[in-house]
Amino acid sequence: MSMHVVVAGGGTAGHVEPALALADALRRLDPATEVTALGTAAGLEARLVPARGYPLAEIPRVPLPRRPTLDLLRVPGRLLAAVRQTRAHLDRVEADVVVGFGGYVALPAYLAARRRGTPFVVHEANARAGIANKVGARMTTHVAAAVDGSGLRGAHVLGIPLRQQVSGLDRAARRAEARASFGLAPEGPVLLVTGGSQGARRINAAATGAARDLAAAGVQVLHVAGPAQADAVTADLGSDAPPTHHVLAYVDAMELAYAAADLVLCRAGAMTCAELAAVGLPAVYVPLPIGNGEQALNARPVVDAGGGLLVDDAALDPEWVRHHLVPLLLDPDRLASMGTRAAGLGHRDADLALARMVLEAVTP
Repeated sequence: MSMHVVVAGGGTAGHVEPALALADALRRLDPATEVTALGTAAGLEARLVPARGYPLAEIPRVPLPRRPTLDLLRVPGRLLAAVRQTRAHLDRVEADVVVGFGGYVALPAYLAARRRGTPFVVHEANARAGIANKVGARMTTHVAAAVDGSGLRGAHVLGIPLRQQVSGLDRAARRAEARASFGLAPEGPVLLVTGGSQGARRINAAATGAARDLAAAGVQVLHVAGPAQADAVTADLGSDAPPTHHVLAYVDAMELAYAAADLVLCRAGAMTCAELAAVGLPAVYVPLPIGNGEQALNARPVVDAGGGLLVDDAALDPEWVRHHLVPLLLDPDRLASMGTRAAGLGHRDADLALARMVLEAVTP
């Protein structure tokens, strides 16, 4: 009889993508394995999960306030309802094991699994664990983390499960193909600018403000501005924009963008840091200036190892790009060294490592 795994990771790509990468790895180990993803109708998972060929079992969203507010009083009732619905899904598919990746879908999954007597695994992608995973990790011995120091006691450091298109990427072998696909010249340095799926105004403004300096230095720019900001970025560049500055709203195959680039200017989400380390691509990380500071922590290991640079959001402007990024892009030896150091921290097999942990949870 085939094993049925329920993965719980909803809301953001940082939760959904590792869950789907794990699902793919479990299927590679045993094609008969069945996987159901737990999520909400409004989260990113509602689009990504069906697109990857997995069924989505919906539960209500239960956000956990970071600070004491009146909304905190409503959490117990919402959580109880979500746990009941989750338990019903686990019963329906006859789940053998649950794997949670944090966020507002994971906590109901952990609680429902515990009530049902179903083993479960916790995976923490960020350098600082969130509330759901802190709670879940206290109720299981099967705990994994992307990096050391997550705050989850006894966690096995495995990295973050990544799509095979990324974890198996040979940047050098695909460089020519990747550059041609974006209309880039085959030679010369390429800067990839990306603020994530929605873009980042500070990063976009710094890159567009220094566009002519980058072009004058012979640097091509692949600027993934985000769907909501692409038109504004194009307008800011003006009608006389350098022909070497390529603006895109979104890129589905980010592995091709990685293969085309020599350096990345980006945020420091856990998935971004993990992917860039895995493919050995140096980056200038600009942590999101809100939240609990986890993005700076995500980037810190690779920066400390010499595989990237860290710059505060408030410090990033066109002048910073001119004085720091341009010289770096014109130094291929330094870029190569940084790429090697970044790759030293990469985890290309985290998906299979976590899949094996899941199998151990089912058959200890």
